[in-house]
Amino acid sequence: MFDKFTRGKDGFVLTVLLFFALASQVQANPRYASIVINADTGTVLHESNADASRYPASLTKMMTLYMLFEAMDQGKITLNTQMSVSAYAASKPQTNIGLRTGDYIRVRDAILALIVRSANDVAAVIAEALGTSEANFGRMMTDKARNFGMRSTTFRNASGLPNHEQKTTARDMATLSVRLMKDFPQHYHYFSTRSFRYKDVTYNSHNRMVRNTQGVDGLKTGFIRASGFNVATSAKRGDRRLIAVVMGGQTAASRDQHMVQLLDRSFRQVATMQMAGTSGTKGDSKSGNNGSQTSLITVEAPIPVAKPNNIVVDNRPDPAAILRGELSVVTVAQRQPVRTNNDTWGVQIGSYYEHERAQAQAQAATRWVAGEVVVVEVEISNRRLYRARLIGLQRNQAHNACQSLSRHGMDCMVVRSHG
Repeated sequence: MFDKFTRGKDGFVLTVLLFFALASQVQANPRYASIVINADTGTVLHESNADASRYPASLTKMMTLYMLFEAMDQGKITLNTQMSVSAYAASKPQTNIGLRTGDYIRVRDAILALIVRSANDVAAVIAEALGTSEANFGRMMTDKARNFGMRSTTFRNASGLPNHEQKTTARDMATLSVRLMKDFPQHYHYFSTRSFRYKDVTYNSHNRMVRNTQGVDGLKTGFIRASGFNVATSAKRGDRRLIAVVMGGQTAASRDQHMVQLLDRSFRQVATMQMAGTSGTKGDSKSGNNGSQTSLITVEAPIPVAKPNNIVVDNRPDPAAILRGELSVVTVAQRQPVRTNNDTWGVQIGSYYEHERAQAQAQAATRWVAGEVVVVEVEISNRRLYRARLIGLQRNQAHNACQSLSRHGMDCMVVRSHG
């Protein structure tokens, strides 16, 4: 009987039945929530309970890392800064790396301890280093979340350890994932780290998707009993990148399996949309969002590296930006060319709300490639943005520069500047 159903259209019927059986199990789980976003357009490809209140568990550490990266970019600390370990931090339960009162840990090791080991003791060390106390750091994290439009998120600690007031949503965690990638592209590569060694002990990553799933290069897993198994994932296949969040998995394995299914289906969906020439702004009809659409913020999405013989010329609209809250289409202003004395090429690294951040990101790129730093002011959907660029390059130099930046975790696009 089984063989009969695994051939031809009967096999298709079985596949469909299995899919709906899985969907029924998901809907029966009161902690479940999920969302998938096309990072290149900001389109929501799937959502289910995406705005329902959930416990973030160790997804909280993504915000802790955001605050740490920000402090580094502001020059307050460096990778080699030594942070002291208090008795409070040393008392944090598993998972941890066994820090003791009076120890010191470098920022460089702290980053990897959070990403690979999800170390609660290290999260507390960072909280005290940046916020004096973990309670105050939680307020700082919440304020930052509000600035991002994460209106449903409240942080009370830096680790995600149980606290009934520490809540979030799948959509807010997707917003945070996007901000980490776009605001700190030079640090994003840490999220793909599979293991690290500290005090003669080697720790392997909890995030098996980075190792086992096509295109996945970050971000973070999490678990407490109240939350179930959570994961925020970024995956790139070809020139397409998706951000996805699954919360409330029954087991780590079933959570990962469900994430793989969502990614596979969503990548196919994006390919179909592009072939059809549609923007795909409506949510997945099976996702439970009833086709509702809402607003989008104008932060420029990750931009694929231009491949040779596939030059992206700077005379077309930007991709739609990344989400804050729920999503719909925005009208994007026409690009404005950089004015230079000659017909040359350049590399665009990203767009930012603040001129200083755009300037800093362009300057950061000069660590790896040459070029004249410029910041181009544009207006998109009545918002002023600043584009970070390196210009004054020949065509092949721009291609090589963009490929080099991509290897260092910085998304970019080759652009042409007209004299």
